[in-house]
This record gives sequence, structure tokens and C-alpha cells, in this order.
Amino acid sequence: MAPVHRPDPDDGSYDAFFDTSLPVVLAVARRLTGGGAGAEDIAVEALGRASAHWDRVSAMAEPRASVVPVAVNLVIGEARKRRPLRLPVAAEPDPADAVAVRGALVAALRRLPRRQREAVALRYLADLPERDVAEAMGVTTGSVKKHLHRGLTALRDGLGGDLDRGGAYGLR
Repeated sequence: MAPVHRPDPDDGSYDAFFDTSLPVVLAVARRLTGGGAGAEDIAVEALGRASAHWDRVSAMAEPRASVVPVAVNLVIGEARKRRPLRLPVAAEPDPADAVAVRGALVAALRRLPRRQREAVALRYLADLPERDVAEAMGVTTGSVKKHLHRGLTALRDGLGGDLDRGGAYGLR
């Protein structure tokens, strides 16, 4: 059996990008969907879409930053296909209610304006620093802070203030 060729993570190839980005994008998709094959499908689809624009994506300082909003939008699109979840959020989320909590978060993210949703997803779901979020969005760090503040305020209002209770929504 021939040895498996593993791309060098610094060679700038799409294969290397895919291999190094899949864990991050998959983590975001799992946080929003609750895991399973659906999260894997979304992560692979988001990364696959980057290949269609590889010239532009590979020129970015942080190429993954362009893929995370695509994954978030795919999750939202999948949620739209299903019946919307309209469950009240408990004061202290029970682990058994994880699906309802994730559904409420996806619904709240869906209601945010696009720039706020991108900033929140890149900063808190993909764990990118503000400067990388700014570069990915093509705005200043101050603008990112504005979008984050407004987005988190809207999420807190939409989720009944539970956003501050220990990061039950994956946003701390």
C-alpha cells in the first residue's frame, strides 16, 4: 500500500486548507446543529464552496474566515427547511434541552442583520480574534466591535437574557 500523501499546511493548496480548516468549520457546525452527520455535511459543503472561489479565498490572510459564515448560513438554510422551533428557553438549560437551545440560537442568529451575524459567528463560534474578523469582513476592528455589540445585544434580547448564563449558547 502506498503511503498517504498529507499536504503541507503551509503550501497554500486547497487540500491543505481543507485539512486544516475542517476541524474549525466542523466545530462551528456542530455547535449550531447539535452534531451528527448533518454538521459534517454542512462543514464539507462550506469548504467545498470555497474551492469554487479558491483564487480569492487563498489570497486572504485568514481564509477560514470566509468559510465560517457560509457554514452558519447553511445551518440557517437547513433550519428554514424544517419547521421553526418556537420553544421557550429555560432559565437554566437542562442538557436534555440542548436541541431546543441550539434551535433557539439558530433562530436568533437568523434574525440578525447579515454583518452582525457574520461578526458573531466569526468571533464567537469560530473563535477568531477581532482583527481577523475585521480582515475577513473587510472592515475596521472598530466596526467589528460595533457589529458584535449590536449583535450580542440583539441576541440577549431575543433569547431573554440567557446569553450571560454560563455560555449555554456557545457564546461567552
